[in-house]
Amino acid sequence: MPVIALISAVVVVTVEQLVQWRYGAAGLLGLLLVTVGIHANRPGVSSAGAVLLALLVARPAL
Repeated sequence: MPVIALISAVVVVTVEQLVQWRYGAAGLLGLLLVTVGIHANRPGVSSAGAVLLALLVARPAL
């Protein structure tokens, strides 16, 4: 079990760093909103984070 927790922590930190590097502070805020919304069981907060991330990803195509 500790190995799974360690691997998941490494994956989470890696994803956070990748999002921050690629999309800056707004991407980190979107990821934070999604995470907080899921943990707090607030669909509005997680949806706002998902929309923010979607806009950041789709920005070059717009």
